[in-house]
Amino acid sequence: MPFPFVLPTTSSFSYSSSFSCDSHPSLPLNASTHRGVVRDTLKKHKRLPPSSQPPNLPSVVSNLNSYLQYLFAVSAGLSHRSLHGEQLTVASVSTPAIQWRPTLSDNAVPGREQTRVKIQSLEYELFFSLSSLGYAYTLLARAALHPLQVTTGAPVGTQERTTAIQNATKHLLDAASVHDFLARRAEGAVTSPPCADISASTTRALASLALAEATLLAVLKDDPYPAVVAQDRNKNDREWMYKAPDIPKVRAHLFARLCLAASDHAAQASALCKETTKGTSKLNESLVRYVEDLRRTARAKACRFFGIDAELSGQTGNALGWLQCGLQELGVEQKDVKKGLSLTRMKKEWSEKREDKKVEKGAGWGSDAGKLEETRVLEMLHEKWTKVNDTMMTQAVPAPATLLSTLPSGREMHSIKPYTPPELSRQTLDAMRAPPDMADDDYNDEGLSSDDEKTPADVAPVGAFPGTQGDYRSESRSYF
Repeated sequence: MPFPFVLPTTSSFSYSSSFSCDSHPSLPLNASTHRGVVRDTLKKHKRLPPSSQPPNLPSVVSNLNSYLQYLFAVSAGLSHRSLHGEQLTVASVSTPAIQWRPTLSDNAVPGREQTRVKIQSLEYELFFSLSSLGYAYTLLARAALHPLQVTTGAPVGTQERTTAIQNATKHLLDAASVHDFLARRAEGAVTSPPCADISASTTRALASLALAEATLLAVLKDDPYPAVVAQDRNKNDREWMYKAPDIPKVRAHLFARLCLAASDHAAQASALCKETTKGTSKLNESLVRYVEDLRRTARAKACRFFGIDAELSGQTGNALGWLQCGLQELGVEQKDVKKGLSLTRMKKEWSEKREDKKVEKGAGWGSDAGKLEETRVLEMLHEKWTKVNDTMMTQAVPAPATLLSTLPSGREMHSIKPYTPPELSRQTLDAMRAPPDMADDDYNDEGLSSDDEKTPADVAPVGAFPGTQGDYRSESRSYF
């Protein structure tokens, strides 16, 4: 948690080939220049190893925001809207031809990279650029939360943990604002989107998903149990030798209702994602599965907090019943754990070790939306409270269905703030009244994109005279 998005890549495009601006002649050139920077940034980010991508995310966000200023200015000129009281007269010269590589759409050929989609509208250029910005904000939230998941180094302190969660929450709310802005804009579109990535249902689902994740972080900030479980798995932790872990009392009932609100948002996102998968352009199965797992995890957390509230009141039987409800929501069968070797236990330990390795490598971790972590917490509490109930309380454990029927409504923690599109300053706008000093193509060269690598047929044969490689036979033909 949050979802590990992959940033899309795009082809080169010259604004001067499709648009002209009589009031500000340098606007197309500057838009092409900043778009070329974004294209190069996305291409380089894709080629970085997973461990080097998080430090590069602030550069991606900065370049996208710089480009969006010019993109919104061109869009305002096409719509005959003014900027800082000045009228922009942008005219369409020819139909733009732009390519973007989607990352959320399902691939028709498994194992191969998704093919690019062609767009001929500046509106969808805006959609892809804003979607990339929303993905980058979510990845920044992942980068902030990653130190909390690592179990090989020194445990993270309370202050550092709170700061990391606050920063991640801010980034997720920024992502929710961007996706909500896109959803509102997509709902008014008159043409069908070229792929599922920028459809109205997908962008609305991503806004709900980011809001659900931000709501769960509000609970995680004051939830001591995941930290206790992580501390127990940390081989470098020595605090257990001289003191037991501190588990302060939590506002269990409030946290439970917050988790239910997060579950409702995730359920809405799941329904929208499943609605998108009904058409020809389907969403990636990993995103659909993640959203459903997040809904289950949020409900399981709510059940755990109701169990904690019952245990604090001395109702150990009801507390164990709520834990069983949580495990049921996660799809985990509660069996009597026996000592020794068993296939189920070995499979569970192997899954836990594999997830820990993903955390250490910094790639692919949290793709289960926190199900494994929440399962560990529920099983730890179930084992602890079972001993207490078997030896002291001996209270009856109610059936999960009886407790689930008493779930209250959720309580909202955050709201999505309206997204404010970046605007060019008045000084920058006035400077573009001057004619461009060079051609647009000089700033937007046809460099290699993320998939335009040279093939062996494009390379001259060894020993060939320059310019005569076309006279040689291709490698697919025989020499005899």
